[in-house]
Amino acid sequence: MKKNTLFLVHAAMIAALYVVLTLLANALGLANYAIQVRFSEAMTILPVFTPAAIPGLFIGCLVSNILTGCMPLDVIFGSLATLIGAIGTYFLGKSKLPTWVATLPPILANVIVVPPVLRYVYQLKGIMPYFMLTVGIGEVISCGILGMILYMALKPHAVSLFSLQPEDK
Repeated sequence: MKKNTLFLVHAAMIAALYVVLTLLANALGLANYAIQVRFSEAMTILPVFTPAAIPGLFIGCLVSNILTGCMPLDVIFGSLATLIGAIGTYFLGKSKLPTWVATLPPILANVIVVPPVLRYVYQLKGIMPYFMLTVGIGEVISCGILGMILYMALKPHAVSLFSLQPEDK
């Protein structure tokens, strides 16, 4: 029972932090449109440390997209892209590949999913390769660069931060 509670608490904390960081990026004009640099997307590396990050990132993205006024299809598909990316990061994080490879699933998921949303939901003018390039740039900055910085900062503390084993007292 305690393990399930810890899992839920970790997921909820990740979701809440994702929302706060997205709202900060949104306030700075960085969270929406063609080039999106969401500080919260750095958190897509967290499934390397804990599976609780998968639902946490999904719910955080869902709530963030609603709070930032995204269109309903963007809320759905943007959140699904984050979910797919988080699942991919989790599995690549368990592999013997270098850790930076685990940043690729959220980058690729967003490069595939977000451009059609920008073009057809928001009716932005431009061609799909342009949107793929601009979304890719934002995701490489957010997930790749900031994600790896976050990974390096958290790695020494991962056991104490992300352990799903309740402490015996």
